[in-house]
Amino acid sequence: MLAAKPANQAERLAALYRYQILDTDREADFDDIVELAAELCGVKISVINLIDADRQWFKAEVGLGVRETPLDTSICSHVILQDDFVEITDTLADTRTGNNPLCLDEPGLRFYAGTLLKSRDGHPIGTLCVLDDQPRELTEFQKKSLRTLGKQVMRELDLRMTLRDQNILLHEMDHRVKNSLQSVSSLVRLYSSRAGANNKDAFDAVARRVDTISLLHQELHQAAEVETVPLEGFIPRVMALLQDSTPENIKIRTEIDPIHVGSGPASAIGMIVSEFVANSIKHAFPDGRTGEILLRLEGSPDRKVTLTCSDNGVGSASAERPESAVEGLGHRLVDAAASQLGCKVVRDATADGFSLSLTFQLA
Repeated sequence: MLAAKPANQAERLAALYRYQILDTDREADFDDIVELAAELCGVKISVINLIDADRQWFKAEVGLGVRETPLDTSICSHVILQDDFVEITDTLADTRTGNNPLCLDEPGLRFYAGTLLKSRDGHPIGTLCVLDDQPRELTEFQKKSLRTLGKQVMRELDLRMTLRDQNILLHEMDHRVKNSLQSVSSLVRLYSSRAGANNKDAFDAVARRVDTISLLHQELHQAAEVETVPLEGFIPRVMALLQDSTPENIKIRTEIDPIHVGSGPASAIGMIVSEFVANSIKHAFPDGRTGEILLRLEGSPDRKVTLTCSDNGVGSASAERPESAVEGLGHRLVDAAASQLGCKVVRDATADGFSLSLTFQLA
């Protein structure tokens, strides 16, 4: 007998589709449940069955060898109209299944027991069921086990939907934060274009820091572990921000070991390298002099990290140039960032260029 459609079919299907589970690949988490259900109940067939609009689709099955069947042969479509647990000890003796082709076959499905799978808002979406080719009756222990395994199926589905919803929310938050930081950066650059020479340097320094924070936020969002940042990806992105202001006569090169750090150390390192590169671009290569800026980040077996920033510019030849207020602030910020890493900055100016180095211990 073909089961009637539930009165709340539209709401029920909407609840099912929210799980985004239909037509997905087989997964061990669900395969293990049907295998255990079949073994506990002593039957040949077990299925995690989801009732779609015109088919029943199996997320996991043992003993059937197919992934879906039409609704007109579905026993489970009757179950979602009735109690939370249904047992049909002899399908040929039951009016709901007595004329079902799958039960009339030889050998046919002669036994059925299923526990309802319900969404959080109470809509039936399918069953965890067991079947056999012989009439039988489950013990109370077997019935309880099947109900428990059904709850485990829904816990797994609900957990996946929650994680997906959280990921969507994180993407939305990321989009809004990124837009906000870009707006601040654009505003700072607008003021910079209208400022005098001294104030322009200050505005440019602020813009660099806002851009670095924006990149750090992006790296944290994309990282596999929310609280770690891969420096081999983060530092080149910071350098790319400075590329527009880098003359063709200057090349920036990076040599970075695969090192992951927390958001605090990443922010400090980002500030240090961006300040060094910005100052080198501005002062190390006057009059179109060609040269290179090198950023090297090396890890050691004892989890120490050494950062070396160097250029092959004029170096000590520019030592007599007076330091501007913005540069002085930049040096203090770099020293403060190094302090956050638990180390001190070593600066050196020679005839071969300028360098900055520091070594810190990974947590």
